Amino acid sequence: MLQFEDAVPAGAGAGLGLPSGLQAGLQHVVPDGVAHHVTRPVWPQPGALSDTGKMRRVNVADKRIINGQTDVNQLVPFKYKWAWEKYLSACANHWMPQEIQMSRDIELWKNPNGLTDDERRLVMRNLGFFVTADSLAANNIVLGTYRHITAPECRQYLLRQAFEEAIHTHAYQYIVESLGLNEGEVFNAYHEIASIRAKDEFLIPFIDTLTNPLFKTGTLEADQALLKSLIVFACLMEGLFFYVGFTQILALGRQNKMTGAAEQYQYILRDESMHCNFGIDVINTIKLENPHLWTPEFRDEIRELFKKGVELEFRYAEDTMPRGVLGLNAAMFKEYLRFIANRRAQQIGLDTLFEGATNPFPWMAEMIDLKKEKNFFETRVTEYQTGGALSWD
Repeated sequence: MLQFEDAVPAGAGAGLGLPSGLQAGLQHVVPDGVAHHVTRPVWPQPGALSDTGKMRRVNVADKRIINGQTDVNQLVPFKYKWAWEKYLSACANHWMPQEIQMSRDIELWKNPNGLTDDERRLVMRNLGFFVTADSLAANNIVLGTYRHITAPECRQYLLRQAFEEAIHTHAYQYIVESLGLNEGEVFNAYHEIASIRAKDEFLIPFIDTLTNPLFKTGTLEADQALLKSLIVFACLMEGLFFYVGFTQILALGRQNKMTGAAEQYQYILRDESMHCNFGIDVINTIKLENPHLWTPEFRDEIRELFKKGVELEFRYAEDTMPRGVLGLNAAMFKEYLRFIANRRAQQIGLDTLFEGATNPFPWMAEMIDLKKEKNFFETRVTEYQTGGALSWD
């Protein structure tokens, strides 16, 4: 592998302005007369020379997750090898929704006695949240986070992550279409269902921060705003808000109901677990490189956001399951959400938020970590890999 030992100075690039933050209805609006000042990638200046008269090269020690001054177009030398390895793992786990058989789900859904009313409500609420949730995540990556991350190996993973969010949105649409659901009802749930709308309204300000064309990093306030947004999306959206829905649909699958949807949710859960872990690695690396951001006041803000996130997701659990169903009830989810919140808090260096919280669904840990192969003639392998990367051992 080539070794690059010399540093590249900050350069000038003619980057394009980007849309402003998400507004009502997720429409992007740039106020008249507002210049599109954005955080731009650092481009090498043509003819920039070192003292020896040679073009300056990237020095790995100079790379930073944010506010880096090295050329973002040079992937190597790697400094954050963990980001590159996650990118490779994500590519090896590629899947597409239409590969999954939905005939049993269709038959069950169309059978008047196939599912109870509570089970149908659970499925409809699930899809109502998820059909737009991954679009929110993709907007945050493509229009916000990607612009402000200056480590090219992390950007490489973010591009893969954005594609996976598109696959997830595709998967939910594929389920809706397969079951013949009312698309207007499902896709407008984030406007019309209070428990879903509340979660999205909690997230949108953090998207607006990073997608605002006037936002740029480099100050204490701006860097903390970026870090806060990363924490909200990695730890709360992908690491908390998805788990009630995942648990419910996977519980259906465990009872041999909606098995096609459950299989897709299992692949999505695997992807989202990696997204969450990648985000936590980014968060912790930013903290290491910028310890001045992790102030006591900032930590207090994050704790309050975690508590708010648990509250919102518990309300969603109550709404989706007003009565017990599938051996689950909302009270069990309150304990589960506190357990997950504790885990996320500890992963980014915060103290335990909810003392004594335990996991009422130990089988979910098995779902997340599952590495067994399934019967190939019944379905596909869980640890799916493409082409020559597929192992049959």
